[in-house]
Amino acid sequence: MEQPESHLESHPDNHAVASPSADGVNRRSLLAGVGGLLAAGGVATALAPSAAADPAARPERNPRVEDLLKKMTLAEKLGQLQLVGTEDLARTSLATGQLGGVFSVVGAAKLNALQKIAVEQTRLRIPLIFGLDVIHGYTTNFPIPLAQGASFDPGVPAADATVSAKEARRSGIHWTYAPMMDVTHEPRWGRIAEGNGEDPYLASQMAVAKVRGYQGGDYSSPDRLAACAKHFVAYGGAEGGRDYNTVDVSLQRLHNLYLPPFKAAVEAGVATVMASFNTISGVPAHGNGYVVHDVLKGAYGFRGFVVSDYTGIEELINHGLAGDGADAAAAALPAGVDMEMVSTNYVKFGEQLLAQRRITRDQIDDAVRRILLVKVKLGLFERPYVDEAGEVKVPSPVALAASRQAAGRCMVLLKNDGPVLPLAKSVGKVAVVGPLGTATYDLNGTWSGLGTGAGTTPPVTVVDGIKAAAPGAAVTYTAGCTVDGTDTSGFAAAQQAARAADVTVVVVGETAAMSGEAAARSTIDLPGVQQQLVAAIKETGKPFVVVLVNGRPLTIASVHADAPAILEAWAPGVQGGHAVADVLFGTVNPGGKLPVSFPRAVGQVPIYYNHENTGRPADPANKYTSKYLDLETGPLYEFGHGLSYTTFRVDGLRLSDTRLSTRGGRIQVSARVTNTGGRAGDEVVQLYLRDPVATIVQPVRRLRGFQRVTLAAGASKTVSFTLTPDDVGFYDNAAKFRVEPGKIEVYVGTSSAATLTASFTVG
Repeated sequence: MEQPESHLESHPDNHAVASPSADGVNRRSLLAGVGGLLAAGGVATALAPSAAADPAARPERNPRVEDLLKKMTLAEKLGQLQLVGTEDLARTSLATGQLGGVFSVVGAAKLNALQKIAVEQTRLRIPLIFGLDVIHGYTTNFPIPLAQGASFDPGVPAADATVSAKEARRSGIHWTYAPMMDVTHEPRWGRIAEGNGEDPYLASQMAVAKVRGYQGGDYSSPDRLAACAKHFVAYGGAEGGRDYNTVDVSLQRLHNLYLPPFKAAVEAGVATVMASFNTISGVPAHGNGYVVHDVLKGAYGFRGFVVSDYTGIEELINHGLAGDGADAAAAALPAGVDMEMVSTNYVKFGEQLLAQRRITRDQIDDAVRRILLVKVKLGLFERPYVDEAGEVKVPSPVALAASRQAAGRCMVLLKNDGPVLPLAKSVGKVAVVGPLGTATYDLNGTWSGLGTGAGTTPPVTVVDGIKAAAPGAAVTYTAGCTVDGTDTSGFAAAQQAARAADVTVVVVGETAAMSGEAAARSTIDLPGVQQQLVAAIKETGKPFVVVLVNGRPLTIASVHADAPAILEAWAPGVQGGHAVADVLFGTVNPGGKLPVSFPRAVGQVPIYYNHENTGRPADPANKYTSKYLDLETGPLYEFGHGLSYTTFRVDGLRLSDTRLSTRGGRIQVSARVTNTGGRAGDEVVQLYLRDPVATIVQPVRRLRGFQRVTLAAGASKTVSFTLTPDDVGFYDNAAKFRVEPGKIEVYVGTSSAATLTASFTVG
């Protein structure tokens, strides 16, 4: 990275620069990244840049971009780094030609009007890029991403992204702030709803599918969007599950747990990346040169642009990394953040910082080049406007069908004693009870109101879905209580309805506002008196099933004890009621699996399957082991858990070899899965590895493969997985990838508790 030599403080990674504060005191405006800090302590890192050269990948040279760069003034260049979130601010910035993009403005006519100013009234006629949080649907809302993770089917996020991209792009949007690929072990964190759960391998597979769904092979297509991998990085490690909070993480865990989905997304060609709000071991991501410049742009070779999160650069002041806006800009741009969302420090202070040699012209040009290149790849110079007649305001039948199918594939049958499910379509009387039985918006979940669909097409309710699935049944509805209230006066009416019915469907959970951004919960029980409502229905002695609508894992030990059947529906989207009924009545045989562990109590958090063993693994017979005195060991439902209306057997585990060469070796792992029940169904065969002896202690299990298969009753299929050295290796605390000799254990089954095992040797 080019820096004026006299302004560099002595540090191995050359990311620390001195700057005068407002009071004249010299202080660091850009602290060293994790790698540099470790290097300073005597641990070498292969990812720190040298003083002589900038190791970050350069964006490809495009003639149009290079021609524009030669013509642009400094003010115009800085303007391309600015992203605003309202029409008024956009018009003000465009008046001086200093604007790169606009976000969260919806409506083809509005967007065309702003674009007209940019391409017809500014000096260089550079088009704007229009962004929006198209997270799990634009007009047609799909299940939330956590639910999509439960499908264990990359086709689900791909379908969501394909439909969403078509609807959004035809409505004037070019760029989505998705997919979110934050791995987390923290169910209290509201944004767990936006990711795919606790496992980096699963998150990577889903992220790649969604990037490809949004972008296709060419995101200049009128049916595609530029994707944005977020949040870079380790946002899911927020302490206490409080949004925006501190993350203190070792270098090996950063690379082994949090970074893999981003690396996979870059390899899949993701156009942009968004920095995260959190610190990473003391250095906020927006000013963290190690993760953004060295890892993302350097080691991963990312050639797109990095956008800040909402006021993320300004917030470097609150973090304590910067004394003022000038310090914040001087921290973020050299660290590798190219575009500033909402706050205006690049535009305000860029010229001053350049004159003071706290940033360089090369850094500015690199950021502008990256942004312009994405605009070129979007085809905005040739087609800046959208056809307003083509704006998608109502879901198409095809899109609705895709959403319904996706929701059915995402649902997880947690329990089914009896079995109670599936219900017979000939059932005479069905009582629907619970505050979410007639919910609409809450079925869409978080991040569903920014496009046009939430306003024009409310979701199908569970009551209406049941009525459609069993048209001959008498269906009644009684709320019983509110989602988060304390009034139990409605319990008597709910019990009366249950006694009069053949079966009761109790629909409980969270509102949409209870998960997502800024929606951390200190407890993750069912809110209000909903648990008591479930217990009251149990008292009737009549058959019942609980349907959960929620955006995170919940502590439902009491529900598990009381209810004979539990269906995890998540926030299932615009066709949610139909999809729930499809599963309840057996039109769809559930095959989803949990992408995250369900704790028994919030005091267990964090609890996750891919934990380290400790020197004293939990042993119920030995007090002096790692466990709680007052709680059974392990989660209520483990990662990968999910039942079906049929049964499956996995056997016949075979390895193609007993030795894996560290130099390009491959081992085929195969097993046979058989439907041993009486109806067709889906099973997800899961492959886990364990390295029992390593120089960095490894998790007790790591997911390294999964296949969702559909089998007729009595049918069998052999599934195969290919393992390479990449699957058995890991990053150490110098951020170096290691493949060590020794024994590797293989586990294959239907959840992370799989017992079918074999082993091979790496050497």
